[in-house]
Amino acid sequence: MDKSFDLKGKRIFIAGHRGMVGSALVRRLAGEDCEIVTVARRELDLLDQAGVRRWMEARRPDAVIMAAAKVGGILANDSFPVDFLYENLVVQTNVVEAAFRSGVQKLLFLGSSCIYPKLAPQPIPEDALLTGPLEPTNEWYAVAKIAGLKLCQAYRRQHGVDYISAMPTNLYGPGDNFDLDSSHVVPALMRKAHMAKLTGQKTLQVWGSGRPMREFLHVDDAADAFIWLLKTYSGDGHVNVGSGEDITIAELAGTVVSVVGAGAEIAFDLTKPDGMPRKLMDVSRLFKTGWRPAYSLRDGLEQTYAWFLDHVEKGDIRLGAA
Repeated sequence: MDKSFDLKGKRIFIAGHRGMVGSALVRRLAGEDCEIVTVARRELDLLDQAGVRRWMEARRPDAVIMAAAKVGGILANDSFPVDFLYENLVVQTNVVEAAFRSGVQKLLFLGSSCIYPKLAPQPIPEDALLTGPLEPTNEWYAVAKIAGLKLCQAYRRQHGVDYISAMPTNLYGPGDNFDLDSSHVVPALMRKAHMAKLTGQKTLQVWGSGRPMREFLHVDDAADAFIWLLKTYSGDGHVNVGSGEDITIAELAGTVVSVVGAGAEIAFDLTKPDGMPRKLMDVSRLFKTGWRPAYSLRDGLEQTYAWFLDHVEKGDIRLGAA
């Protein structure tokens, strides 16, 4: 049976449209013959179950992409475990349940590669889920995302609805969070390198040993993969979304410094945690469908730094001490 989902004429609700991923989805869907539905936080609090139900019933989208989430790096996860667990559980549950009540035809839930065990086999296949303990530094967020994935799977199995899930790797790009207290590794390194360039700083400090290996995907590539899956995929199992390649944090730091044009030497702070030793996704399920990313890592970093500079100049990003 053909399970393709034609977006032509459809109303697509992007939950979390102001975030990095949501913004990329808005850009990507602008090229489709569909109506993009969004709502501002001041008009709808996704933590309000009754409000979400009323809004979804009134707007009745044909499809929902669940891109709304509280996200952050190691420090933020460690400092605010309640926020990362409670808020993500409530928001995703409210949206998925309201989508079902209002007859949404298709829903795509977006998770994270941190759902996998700390010592998962590499590259990480989808069936590694729930086979071992999580990485302690982000387990609160991971538990919430696992619950969201399983909730979609449960609705699918009990009610026969076409709800699917995608698990992206580490994303970066336009719209990223460059705040050093809550950002992920790419924007944090980029901001530090930029400040080093401005101040003539001779060393750039990086958390941990630099040995962990990570995979990175430009957010516009991720958005393209998500829309590809929305249109073509209808499986019970979740799908890994990544580039299929990884590098060490030390190599990443060197590339960022080169892209920024900072002359600083990289110094590693061994008192800070490394997180998972390696986190490369097995993307064979996705690649077998015919999808491939467009950006190389360096090209993506250059495009992101250009965006960063533009928004610093506009005053959208305020620079403080690195």
